[in-house]
Amino acid sequence: MIQLKQMTDEELVVAYAEGNNIAFSILLDRHKSNIYSYIYFIVRNREMAEDIFQETFVKAITTIKQGRYTENGKFRAWINRIAHNLIIDNYRQEKNEQTISKDECEIDLFNNSKLSDGTIEDEIVKKQVLSDVKKLINYLPDNQKEVVILRYYQDLSFKEIADITGVSINTALGRMRYAVLNMRRLAGEKNMILTMD
Repeated sequence: MIQLKQMTDEELVVAYAEGNNIAFSILLDRHKSNIYSYIYFIVRNREMAEDIFQETFVKAITTIKQGRYTENGKFRAWINRIAHNLIIDNYRQEKNEQTISKDECEIDLFNNSKLSDGTIEDEIVKKQVLSDVKKLINYLPDNQKEVVILRYYQDLSFKEIADITGVSINTALGRMRYAVLNMRRLAGEKNMILTMD
């Protein structure tokens, strides 16, 4: 047991692939705190974080047992990437479940503020919100700031952003997600109201 604890992540993966279940227990103990914290930081829901955490390690176990683990020397990055992808999948699934058909609701064309001309007050509020958003962007880390500017000020797709910045689409999406979370947090700390309603 002491010998196993001194092994690197990669050595433990090999030992587990060869049938040593204790090796995976050590990997789990070594990384569970960081992985869970990372998931919880993004989803902010304990139950959801626990589900994604368990799914992350089930996926890792399956991949290793099937002999498909190829990330030599990068176990921690690999397990983080699995968690990250599962978080994104979870948000996509939630978004799809919350989408309702336009056929299911009636639209009141005469009393819909989104279809009417804005008032002077609306324009002032809009300018203030946009000004506040620009200030918040400056507080973001460079990689998040870059994605926000490319997406909202240059109107590029995430595929184009990924190509320009030399990262995967998932990384670009992740950076945008972090940027939005950071901007919400900063807006709260600075008592900014970022709605135009």
